[in-house]
Amino acid sequence: MTDQPRYDLFAVCQPGLEKTVADELRVLGIASPRPVLGGVEFRGFLTHVYRVNLWSRTTERVLLRLREFRADSFRELHHKAARTAWEEFLTPGCDVSIRATCHKSILMHTGGVVERIVHGISDRLGKTSQLITTDEENKSARPNFIVVRIANDRCLISLDTSGALLHFRGYRQATAKAPLRETLAAAMILASGWTPDRSLLDPFCGSGTIPIEAALIARRIAPGRHRSFTFMEWQKFDRTEWEALLDQADRTALDHVPASIQGSDRDAGAIEASRSNAERAGVLSEIEFTQRAMSAIEPIGAGGPPAVGHVITNPPYGQRTGDSDVRNLYAQFGKVLRAKCPGWRVAMLSSDVHWEYGTGLKFQLLTRFNNGGIKVRLVHTTVGQVADLP
Repeated sequence: MTDQPRYDLFAVCQPGLEKTVADELRVLGIASPRPVLGGVEFRGFLTHVYRVNLWSRTTERVLLRLREFRADSFRELHHKAARTAWEEFLTPGCDVSIRATCHKSILMHTGGVVERIVHGISDRLGKTSQLITTDEENKSARPNFIVVRIANDRCLISLDTSGALLHFRGYRQATAKAPLRETLAAAMILASGWTPDRSLLDPFCGSGTIPIEAALIARRIAPGRHRSFTFMEWQKFDRTEWEALLDQADRTALDHVPASIQGSDRDAGAIEASRSNAERAGVLSEIEFTQRAMSAIEPIGAGGPPAVGHVITNPPYGQRTGDSDVRNLYAQFGKVLRAKCPGWRVAMLSSDVHWEYGTGLKFQLLTRFNNGGIKVRLVHTTVGQVADLP
């Protein structure tokens, strides 16, 4: 591998989850990942591009830094774009999608930047490339998505290696209210400290994303095993290397989970969606989905609720502190946890610290991020620790 080029790479993630992503990349064999706002920088070979796309549960996409240069005129931008080694990755005449941002630079017109980059690609490859518009939330792969960032007259060109965002695992076709992204659910699980030998319960499971992601982790199933990626269309794509990684992933997968995973919700439609999604993910037999109110949860463990169990959940959260229904829900949640899950560890999302205090439990902040446009806190505690009221 020493004769292969190394690249500067960037794992894009939800701001607030950078440390969790960096920790995951270390487990995947990435040396010295560096968390920065909105992602994690690292260096690696193309095999690392393949591996992170295949295995990362928390990354949204992987970018390859193709080239960086100074550009203080459109003529210079076009000239340097035409001298970039696009042929190593793109085919002549290919369609491209470009997202450009400009900050504190002479070149501030993003439309002009995009136009010069497209012309530069066409000139370099000897055949006109067409600019296409795509939705970044589209589940279908987006071939040749290019990210151009100009800041302080420095232009950084990056190639998207992933295609559709990595939270599109392919299993979640049925949804309940306020679905949680797969990458966020996985980040919650990993940040909580849960390990597959411990019971896990989600009493507000919605469409089942948290239990399903936990089962995929427990069975060591690669989240990208059954989807395609943009890098598979590259000129430099090594199919032999990729198939070897897939074979290794298949050998790594376990047949069953070592501990109980439960998901419950009061809504029958949510449980139906959860079971449907879990079946598509291949883990339905590993999860006990039950329609029941939060107050009726029945944690499963060895001989009863064990001290090593985890409650990991995304409860409903109102947007007004005066919402009495939400306040009462959290108060009841705290009572149920103390009664039925003594000693269990709890990790949950909350949009308001007052809801956390309402449980009567002493939560500590793990991180903050956005969920569906709402600022939320990922907090954790051990049942039995009493809240310090504000």
